[in-house]
Amino acid sequence: MKELHKWNLSPKEAIEEQKKLVELLERSSIKKVDLVAGVDLSFPKEDQGCAVIVVLNFPTLKIVDYVTEVSNISFPYIPGLLAFREGPVFLRAWEKLKIRPDVVMFDGQGIAHPRRIGIAAHMGLFINLPTIGVAKSHLYGTYKQPGKHKGEYEFIYDESEIIGAVIRTKNNCKPVFVSPGHKCDVQSAIELVLSCCVGYRLPEPTRIAHLISQKQRVKEKGFSS
Repeated sequence: MKELHKWNLSPKEAIEEQKKLVELLERSSIKKVDLVAGVDLSFPKEDQGCAVIVVLNFPTLKIVDYVTEVSNISFPYIPGLLAFREGPVFLRAWEKLKIRPDVVMFDGQGIAHPRRIGIAAHMGLFINLPTIGVAKSHLYGTYKQPGKHKGEYEFIYDESEIIGAVIRTKNNCKPVFVSPGHKCDVQSAIELVLSCCVGYRLPEPTRIAHLISQKQRVKEKGFSS
């Protein structure tokens, strides 16, 4: 795992760091996937983060491994800088994984971000693997609504450049906002996300990670699940 920068940064310093990191991102198609991971973070307390990483076999989407990590956090919640709040917790969880995936999906943005370096792109540089952002809401870029059937999508644009896609992953359901992170391109991200959707709005890697994360959040708050 690469150590690209320190974490005790001010918001201004974090933005400057993002401007440097974006130059390191690689664009390529994903050729072969045997294991796909999903990442989700929750916050049992204001100063505490819980990261869950789930590794699934592909294409069966059966769980082969998962880890959790609960750590204190200090960076404030600032849209566009979530990697500096959530990244350290994710990286501690990553160190616990015994089975390393071929690609990792994050509940967040890839390059569909004001500085092209959302959490999926940022963490992809640290773990040096293909990563994809699968966000539940729009952050950056312009788009048209896709058709109402599963598999229909529209590209997300930054002026004339395609930076992601708005994808209908379930009939008559809200779309998700997908963008490549590191070592991935838009088409690979679209195809893999759709291949991992089996009746739910979210692809199985991030959906299962979210379910475990919510159970862990309840546990950390001191309530029975």
